[in-house]
Amino acid sequence: MFLTQEEWRPRAEAFERRADSLTADRRKRTAVGETHAVDDFLYDYYSTRPAQLRRWHPGVGVSLEGASEHAGWRWYRSDAGVTSVDAVAFWEARGGTVDFVTGLVAATLSRRAALGCFGLHEWAMVYADPDTRHDLPLRLGAAGTDHVVESHDIVCTHFDAYRFFTEDAVPRNAHALDRSTQPAMEQPGCLHANMDLYKWCVKLSPAVPSELTLDCFELAVEVRRLDMAASPYDVRAFGLEPVRIERPEGKSEYAARQREFSARGEVLRRRLLEACDAIRREAGVVAAA
Repeated sequence: MFLTQEEWRPRAEAFERRADSLTADRRKRTAVGETHAVDDFLYDYYSTRPAQLRRWHPGVGVSLEGASEHAGWRWYRSDAGVTSVDAVAFWEARGGTVDFVTGLVAATLSRRAALGCFGLHEWAMVYADPDTRHDLPLRLGAAGTDHVVESHDIVCTHFDAYRFFTEDAVPRNAHALDRSTQPAMEQPGCLHANMDLYKWCVKLSPAVPSELTLDCFELAVEVRRLDMAASPYDVRAFGLEPVRIERPEGKSEYAARQREFSARGEVLRRRLLEACDAIRREAGVVAAA
């Protein structure tokens, strides 16, 4: 696809405005040295900055007229004033990542959402341990938090949550997880698996369209807020009402919102698979290794 300046610049400018709107609070906090225990996670854990998010990339297979700024960015090539992502060079460097993401996302799409975890992964990260991962008060106190863990089944399927469980919490999980089993265990009801769609887009940038990355980021923001609202921490100071998963009504609310995120994640996963297929196609690769 070839886009003239008149075609791609308005699209890029609209994207930048949207990105600026979504990252405005983070940029304001950074300017005055403030932090946010809930929202900063997406920038810190996933190692991204607002400036990265506002860079518009059309993805592979799109050629831009007069895109001098893109020409200087990594993974781009220019010829006679026409600039595009160098899919061959990207594949040579990141083909393994494309294949991993494809396999993981396709496997996740093949499964039904499991809605019975109730966000207890966050509780397992502080179980029977005087230290907490965040400098926030525990809503039920240490003893109350431990009681919630001990009175529930822990069924976490996400390795990158499981690896932060306390030593006493690890044997309480229904699954012994490791990185090698991630594609076999990931399922679309998992909040962290849905947040990670943003991570995969970042890892595959600039080969995937930036609109997809920002859509995944927007979902991740909402998922993160539920993740912390349902956690053992008291986050009311950040404008979040607790989702009291230790009660039946809290479990119902959590599962309903999980179901919504799962449906939105399904759409994004399909778009991400299409983007991975486009990378292979433009790089001249027939199928995943």
